[in-house]
Amino acid sequence: MSVNIKEVAEAVLSIERANNERWNQGDCHGYLDSYSDDITYFDPVTEKLVVGNAAVREHILSLYKNPNIIRSEYLNPDVAVSEAGDWAVLSYNLRNFVAGENGEEQLQTFWNSTAVFRLIDGEWRTVNAHWSFVRHPAIISGPNAF
Repeated sequence: MSVNIKEVAEAVLSIERANNERWNQGDCHGYLDSYSDDITYFDPVTEKLVVGNAAVREHILSLYKNPNIIRSEYLNPDVAVSEAGDWAVLSYNLRNFVAGENGEEQLQTFWNSTAVFRLIDGEWRTVNAHWSFVRHPAIISGPNAF
């Protein structure tokens, strides 16, 4: 079986971008609907791994507010694909911009993101999502930060 790595990479990156664009417009269900039943999830707010679709939905919906993001940049995307072509790991940096007081673009957040996708019944589903801040000021503020 020959796996078209470029095709898989484009598919999972397209799913991630579509989910994020929905998020930017105030609809967090793009991500939620693409998560598998057995999703595992981390973000900067989680105290421990969140396991299962119901628990992840509850976590995200309890925190979510429309971020009013006007533009996103997807930097350094990298996709690793399994030999069988049924698993893919997408890692990238996401820069989100909001409108400033004078209408200028202002960086809101800069994220590290890793999403693990599995082909389930012919559909790419996210089975693990991990979000962290890029170079968060509180972490890089001093030599003893770690």
